[in-house]
Amino acid sequence: MEYLLPTLRKKQEVDSIIRDTIDKVLVLRFGRSSDAVCLQLDDILYKSARDVSKFATVALVDIDSDEIQIYLKYFDITLIPSVVFFFNAHHMKMDSGSADHTKWIGTFQRKQDFIDVVEAIYRGAMKGKLIVSCPLPPERIPKFQLLYKDV
Repeated sequence: MEYLLPTLRKKQEVDSIIRDTIDKVLVLRFGRSSDAVCLQLDDILYKSARDVSKFATVALVDIDSDEIQIYLKYFDITLIPSVVFFFNAHHMKMDSGSADHTKWIGTFQRKQDFIDVVEAIYRGAMKGKLIVSCPLPPERIPKFQLLYKDV
C-alpha cells in the first residue's frame, strides 16, 4: 500500500503533515507494510481515502524508521496497527469503550466503520471538542488488554 498512500519515514515529514493539514482530520496509521493486519487496514484506508477526501487526509507511518521512534514513545504505540487522529495540529481522542482514548488499535471491520469514525471526529472537532464518542457498536470495536509497565 506504500505506493497508494503517502508513507512517512522521517520525523520532519510527520511534523510537517501534522502542522500543515488545516481544517481536515489527519489519519496517521502507525505500522509495518509487511504485517498482514496492517495490510488489511491499509486496504480499508485506501478504499476509503477518496470518500473522506473532503474532510480527511490519510497517511502511513513506517514504525521501523529510527526517526519515528519518538512518536512511538510519545503515543505509547506498542500494538500495531495503531491509528492516531489529528485536527488542526491537535491530537484528537476517541472514547471507544477501552481504557486508551488516544488511538485506535487494530483494524476496522468494514470500510464504512472507518468512514463513520473519521466523520465523528471531524464533526466533534468542528464543534471544538478534543474527545469524541465512537459511533460504532461495541461488537465492531477491536478488544485488547492494556498492560502497563513500571506502574
